[in-house]
Amino acid sequence: MSDYAGFGGLIVLVLDVWAIISIVGSRSGTGAKVLWTLLVLLMPVLGFIIWLVAGPKAKSAKV
Repeated sequence: MSDYAGFGGLIVLVLDVWAIISIVGSRSGTGAKVLWTLLVLLMPVLGFIIWLVAGPKAKSAKV
């Protein structure tokens, strides 16, 4: 059972790191970036879900 909990924690960590990288790469102002990053860091699962729905989006690469 604890193996699954460790795997779930790893998934949450990877998703949170991806969210923070995306937040930093977004076009939002510095204050918004700090607030979103704090939300994701302080509430990893819920913060990620809120960011996924309503957070700033990363800059899109132009081809």
